[in-house]
Amino acid sequence: MIVRTTSGDVRGEPIATGVRFRGLPYAAAPEGELRFAAPAPAPAWDGVRDTREAGPTAPQRHRTIPGLDLSAVVGDGWRPGGDYLTVDVWTPDPGASGLPVLVFVHGGAFIGGTGSAPVYDGTAFTRGGAVLVTVQYRLGIDGFLPLDGGETNLGLRDQLAALHWVQDNITAFGGDPANVTLFGESAGAISVACLLGSPLSAGLFHRAVVQSGHANMVRGRAELERVTQSVAAGLGVEPTASAFRKLSTERLLDAQDALLKPGGGPDLRDEDGLDRSFGLSPFLPLVGDDVLPRHPGAAIRAGAGADVDLVAGTCREEMLLYFGPTGLLDVLTDEQAVAMLSASHPDAAGVLRGYGLGDGRKAGQVFVEAMTDLVFRDGVKELLECHQGRSYRYEFEWRAPRLGACHGMELPFVFDSLAASASLVGDEPPAELAREVNAAWTRFAATGDPGWSPTGTTHLG
Repeated sequence: MIVRTTSGDVRGEPIATGVRFRGLPYAAAPEGELRFAAPAPAPAWDGVRDTREAGPTAPQRHRTIPGLDLSAVVGDGWRPGGDYLTVDVWTPDPGASGLPVLVFVHGGAFIGGTGSAPVYDGTAFTRGGAVLVTVQYRLGIDGFLPLDGGETNLGLRDQLAALHWVQDNITAFGGDPANVTLFGESAGAISVACLLGSPLSAGLFHRAVVQSGHANMVRGRAELERVTQSVAAGLGVEPTASAFRKLSTERLLDAQDALLKPGGGPDLRDEDGLDRSFGLSPFLPLVGDDVLPRHPGAAIRAGAGADVDLVAGTCREEMLLYFGPTGLLDVLTDEQAVAMLSASHPDAAGVLRGYGLGDGRKAGQVFVEAMTDLVFRDGVKELLECHQGRSYRYEFEWRAPRLGACHGMELPFVFDSLAASASLVGDEPPAELAREVNAAWTRFAATGDPGWSPTGTTHLG
């Protein structure tokens, strides 16, 4: 199956429910002078480009949680190659017209992940009559480190470039450019919330789904410049784009690894004494440029994105992902819990006492509950309160045998890709729930209504 895009013809692979295209460039390879620069248009090619195999991924180091295989969600690590600013497209029929379009932004703490990971298979969406697009974007130092002489928020700029590509090309895949739903999970959800509040996204998407993320996980220039200074000092170079362009990708990944080690980075608490990532990542979107000229939450409260229908929600036990498999949940002491939260919050002891620390409850359970609210649920609630348009809230509650309703557990259900997710969901996950959740996302993309009440919270599972 051959489709014509603005850059040239592409050949896809027939699947049971339609056609799949992988590694379609939406921007030029970010190499040479294009490194740390805004995404440039993808160059044209002659002939037919074969897109039946997954392409390169953004530079990253494969990260694991002890005792847990996350490759179904984050992929197997870095697939080298410069041409990684790409999308994968699943369509029921390239010859169709007017199909709803979903564009997915993957998570990975802004340092890892790929849109081509097994869980993000688009088969179920095409079965439901929708087109799915998954996006790869610059990560870590390449995507979110502000450097003199370079552009800021490059990962978000990449996502915007991908959305422009969708506007220009999705008709050729049977999709409707006037009916685009942008959705993402974790770092991808933060990205979606930021773009909801960005003036540069106007008209590029019409609905949004924010899965376990929100608009408060952003940094001011002062905090991110501390990251820049720390990385540059470790590399022994000036904090400029021209200096960083001379360094190999491997050297930058080594510097990133050093930054991510305990104690390896600067204090990232802001003027309120909060580390907005709660220690999960030094890299967050920057407030104060043309992508985010003001805090995205404030922009949304003032009416940005009011014409965009919104679904947002969390998993019931988000932080179990980080503390369940490691066994830390069972051995954490009260003192350790307070010390861990103190690195990110000015009143750690007071917060944890509010969740029952010191009242005979296990410190690990208290910590998981508090951090689930602080890192995820509170911000999602605020996002929905700020949004001036139609919105829906969900809570994903189905508990996997080992991981409970942890961070990311909804993903195999949203994509109805349980077969690719045994390491997360176990041996007998509820297939009916996956069909129900995927249908809700597909229905929302088509109509703006997932089939839920717009008041209260819809409980999934």
